[in-house]
Amino acid sequence: MSENSLAIRKFSDLANPTRFLGLAALVLPWLAGLTAVLFAIGLYLCFTTEGDYQQGETVRIMYVHVPSAWLSMMCYTVMALSALGTLVWRHPLADVAARAAAPIGAGFTFLALVTGSLWGKPMWGTWWVWDARLTSVFVLFLMYLGLIALNRAMDEPGKAAKVSAVLILVGFVNIPIIKFSVEWWNTLHQPASVLRLGGSAIDPEFLRPLLVMAVAFTLLFFTLHIAAMRNEIWRRRVTSMRRQAARSAGREV
Repeated sequence: MSENSLAIRKFSDLANPTRFLGLAALVLPWLAGLTAVLFAIGLYLCFTTEGDYQQGETVRIMYVHVPSAWLSMMCYTVMALSALGTLVWRHPLADVAARAAAPIGAGFTFLALVTGSLWGKPMWGTWWVWDARLTSVFVLFLMYLGLIALNRAMDEPGKAAKVSAVLILVGFVNIPIIKFSVEWWNTLHQPASVLRLGGSAIDPEFLRPLLVMAVAFTLLFFTLHIAAMRNEIWRRRVTSMRRQAARSAGREV
């Protein structure tokens, strides 16, 4: 069997919810442990580095704000890929992944907005401005809330999955707007300074804790996402059992 065929087979095996639950049980403890270790290292670096000569101690907000902002966009990207899995490949766990990611993405986006406001007050002199970056991130937060509300409002799982997938893909246009808003329009936000051509513009003393926190936040997302997918599978199984029991009771009556 070729390597490509083996990879496709392993991917197909994960379509089985029972096998996914088994994999989640093995992975989650290790993933959670590694996440905790990286957060401990990252927080230590965050509080032991010197303050910035211009921003002072408020620069430490960056270590939470920037990873949260990255994860808010990455989470929606995961949802968009899951939406393709629902509409194109009919993967049984694609809708589970999208539904589980929405509250996590909303949490990261809310954290990015709050920490950005706390950082913006001493730097810009105001808590909030309706510039392109802030407005597009706020729209992203509303999109997350709308998808959460939609998933809870529709009782039919199959119909809810398709409608949600279409809306996710339509809303994905906001992600490049968030990413390139500082280049397309005149905003208070600075251009990309970590990942850019020519290397990072951030001093290594600040870059090291920022990257450690970014990895920690990323692992936190995967830990929460896998746990949420597991809970969603269990929830659907309980709902299915209740419906079957209700139908059986109705026939007996």
